[in-house]
Amino acid sequence: MQKTHLPERPHWRDHAKEVGFTFADMHGEPYWDESSAYAFTLDQIENDLEDPATELHSMCREAVAEIITSERLMTQLAIPENRRDLVANSWKQGDPEIYGRFDFAYDGKGPAKLLEYNADTPTSLYESAAFQWQWLEDQLAAGVLPEGTDQFNGIHEALVARFDEVFEANSDLHFTAVAGNPEDYGTVEAMGWAAREAGLGAHYCDLDKIGLSEDGQFLDDEDRRIAVLFTLYPWEDLFLDDYADHIDGSGCLFLEPAWKALLSNKGLLPVLWQMFEGHPNLLPAFFEADIADALEGTGSPSAGAAQAFSRAEVDLATGHVRKPILSREGASVSILKAGKILEEAQNTEYSEHPRIVQAYAPLPQFDGFRPVVGAWIVGQSCAGIGIREDRSRITQDLSRFKPHYIQA
Repeated sequence: MQKTHLPERPHWRDHAKEVGFTFADMHGEPYWDESSAYAFTLDQIENDLEDPATELHSMCREAVAEIITSERLMTQLAIPENRRDLVANSWKQGDPEIYGRFDFAYDGKGPAKLLEYNADTPTSLYESAAFQWQWLEDQLAAGVLPEGTDQFNGIHEALVARFDEVFEANSDLHFTAVAGNPEDYGTVEAMGWAAREAGLGAHYCDLDKIGLSEDGQFLDDEDRRIAVLFTLYPWEDLFLDDYADHIDGSGCLFLEPAWKALLSNKGLLPVLWQMFEGHPNLLPAFFEADIADALEGTGSPSAGAAQAFSRAEVDLATGHVRKPILSREGASVSILKAGKILEEAQNTEYSEHPRIVQAYAPLPQFDGFRPVVGAWIVGQSCAGIGIREDRSRITQDLSRFKPHYIQA
């Protein structure tokens, strides 16, 4: 894994405008940045990222089956009591999943380490699936990259195949997101594009324009019944919404399904460690409430966590990360090393949530930036990667998206 400096395409900003990539710059900073790119070997892609991501997703599905049978785990993941049947039933009846994104710490040498699973409403889909592929083709045509250079990116094709697998031809799907957010709309439109290529109808409706019929069905802004709804609106928020009371009786299939709320929750990380302790792609992780006193040296861990904590104590003392079980873009995350705060997010929006403690895996550093590798799962297999980098140790909302390639 290397970071290589390459000439930018002369007219890439014009192309971005043409295809509706309106968030190539955000918050006064570049978001898409092709002044450099990350290079991988085929072995690194296949053996260090693709295969482990596919295996981890299978492990996550095992974790779902475990969590839905445990009131203790449902409580630790803060799933509201009145929504637990909704979550469990969506799993038991086999509600299909479409996509998700693992975030890995990876330096090209040791095993990739799972930082979290964005399993419910992951963004950066369009730039991963489409815009970086166009970058590769353009740079090959310009002779910037040598013939035979490739990219790990079958994301769009995998989405088309997944929609074709799950739905009958000519089925109508609806897609929704919060109005006025270009990044969210870009993600939703990338999904809709794949659905259309799979021969499905794809209709967009702003989230706040979705209504409810007298007989309890969801309706779009043209009063059409919504039978299938892809919503870029996290389940933890939907659980608290009045409309959640109508999901069971609406006959509407939600994408991602309610059981994905268990995987997008960072409480998944200690559950995975409980089930698969020592797996090379996992970091030791615990619910903070189970080990807080032991970590501070003022008491003992809970009985259930005691043995695993004793085995991980040295790693956690060396460095650990405190994360709310619900958090986005690094908000309310803090990194501690040798008992002292090394870095913490200024955004404390999620600080009221329970937290987990995860062993610290430092991100590699290239030119003052630290990359996180996002491994995209479509269906149940890894289909490609996207990379974001940040000057901070905590990847936040000012991170940059970087293209990648596989060396010829």
